[in-house]
Amino acid sequence: MTNDVAGKASPRSARPQRPEHAPKRQAGAAAPRRTTARRRSERTAWALALAALLAGCSSSSPAPKVTEPEPQQALIKFVASEYSTETKPLLEDIVSGFESLHPDIRVELQVVNWDILDGVYTNMLAQGEPPDLLNANFYAHFAADGLLNDLGEILPDSFLDNLQPSLLSRDTYKGQLAALPYVASVRSLYYNQDLLEQAGIAGPPRTWSELVEDARLVREGGHGEGFGIDMTDNEIHSYLSYFFYGAGGGWIKNGRWAIDQPANVEGLELLKSMYDAGLTDAEPWLKTRDEKQRILGGGGLAMMISGNYFSSVVPKEFPGLRWGRGPIPVKDGQPPMTFGVQDVLVSFKTGHTDPAALSAFIQYLYEDERYADMVRQEGFLPVTLSAGRLLSEADAEMRANLDDLDGARFVPIEQPRWSNVMDAARKLGSAVLQGRYSPQSALEELQTIAVKQD
Repeated sequence: MTNDVAGKASPRSARPQRPEHAPKRQAGAAAPRRTTARRRSERTAWALALAALLAGCSSSSPAPKVTEPEPQQALIKFVASEYSTETKPLLEDIVSGFESLHPDIRVELQVVNWDILDGVYTNMLAQGEPPDLLNANFYAHFAADGLLNDLGEILPDSFLDNLQPSLLSRDTYKGQLAALPYVASVRSLYYNQDLLEQAGIAGPPRTWSELVEDARLVREGGHGEGFGIDMTDNEIHSYLSYFFYGAGGGWIKNGRWAIDQPANVEGLELLKSMYDAGLTDAEPWLKTRDEKQRILGGGGLAMMISGNYFSSVVPKEFPGLRWGRGPIPVKDGQPPMTFGVQDVLVSFKTGHTDPAALSAFIQYLYEDERYADMVRQEGFLPVTLSAGRLLSEADAEMRANLDDLDGARFVPIEQPRWSNVMDAARKLGSAVLQGRYSPQSALEELQTIAVKQD
């Protein structure tokens, strides 16, 4: 259009040239004057020409279409803990499937190793960009600080009614549903059957005295290390729990912290005495639970306490392993005890929180077939009633594990100071075994930390 306009003559130069044979005006003769009507006629002609020109340009360049702005996507930042090499691909498939059904919702998935999980979410909180969803093993201090969404207001009753009541009851803080059960496990004593038989032991120990004697027979017979103690960061609180509860103690008594009670001191003294006698692995604060499971599978360790995922993981890596399972040993005279663990899902308040998007994704994640497949591959127990029924139909071991879970003891994740106690316990475990703290003084320090008012 611009080039066409530039090529037209201006009105002043558009006057017709005089033909060569036209008579010339005599010099000195006055030029004839144009009449007013003629001038008006010329202006009208040029106006019509310009209008035609603009109309031609307009017809060749249609007006641009007005496009509606695309609706903004809802965002869910999901920080998930890495349980195994299966975790990331499993969750990536789930996220991909969800986004294909919900193009208006974007899920940013970050799968993080447990060893660095604390640092990752702490950094996000410090930057003012918390995750919308976090998979962890505690929640109450977040709830006490007012950082969490009330999931009871986000999720429908039909969904909440399908969760294991014994787990859900531990996830409420001051009337707010601060967390959801995510996955669960029950703990047992696992053993290398060949090593026990070589030491002349007919079956797994059920009491502390049997545990000490069996570990001694294994060691003295040169059949490997007797009993694995896990004092590493992510498991020390569980190992303390086995021997606190096994002595008749625990973390809480009559609704109050009671970490330094005599029963707990007795349980920690047992672990210290076994370590001093060489009946445990050499450096319990260095090798993780997964590493100990491999040592047991390879024939270097006779006994250890682990979760029900042992049966899904270790036999795959050591297909020829003859292994067995027994109850967690307890103090002589104490009744049998089961111990359970639940990891949870929490939702932080963010500047872009979208309750409808969160509800849609969580319900998709926990849908029966999808959730059951994830639990099965990771070796966990389901936290939904429907997935529990689905997985128990042809699996007697699953049914037994879920029964144990229903009556199990747990760590007090509903206590806001629990995360502080866990952090301190990580430092004190090796200190007790190495003699820098006595069991009594270590538990007194944990008690002081637990009851401290921020």
